[in-house]
Amino acid sequence: MRPTRLPVPPPRRAPDHHLGGARPYHWPVRIALALALLSITAACGPQFAPSAAVSPGANDPSAASASGPRISQPPVTPPTPPGTDLPAFACADASGGKTGVANAITARVGEQLTYDRFVLQFDSIVPTYSVKRQPKPVFPQGASGQTVSLAGTAGILVSVHSATGATTFTGDRDILHTEYKVLKEARQTQDFEGYVSWGLGISQPVCMRVFTLDNPARLIVDLQVPAS
Repeated sequence: MRPTRLPVPPPRRAPDHHLGGARPYHWPVRIALALALLSITAACGPQFAPSAAVSPGANDPSAASASGPRISQPPVTPPTPPGTDLPAFACADASGGKTGVANAITARVGEQLTYDRFVLQFDSIVPTYSVKRQPKPVFPQGASGQTVSLAGTAGILVSVHSATGATTFTGDRDILHTEYKVLKEARQTQDFEGYVSWGLGISQPVCMRVFTLDNPARLIVDLQVPAS
């Protein structure tokens, strides 16, 4: 009796590389190669520069016009301030003014360090005037023949022709300032038949500076304070 032969399994064959088989350890290698290839492709690709920043108002027409050429205005000489170009004081009577008729508006006085000031204001022009010194502060009151005495020891008579303030004058017609160094009192002594007169009572005979200003029309009498 012959012994029974057991079937012998055929020997195992290694996967055939020509038939598309792949060893298991090839997959990680292939993935690493693929990633390396993608990195190289990205590095060699086109480079895009960042877009240039657009300044505000680049497309704004108003901004373009603002940056255009500018035409500078020629320099304008400022007007001379009052009090910087005045006549000198003179120990003499004064006269002046313009031909014409004007209405007296108001009168005022002021005290400065080196002079006291009397101002008579008109509506349009300063008509013909005279400013005369006199030894006493005594003045006639129009055609009445009466006189009035003012404060002080000497006087100055301011007379304006072709003027009236009967319906236009406002303010005091008798201004008293005994604390002033020179001008003690200013008083209207006449407004009659086109003549307006003011008497100035002063502490002593002094030199005067008489001039006119415009806008508004003013007659100004400055009385110099004597040097102590």
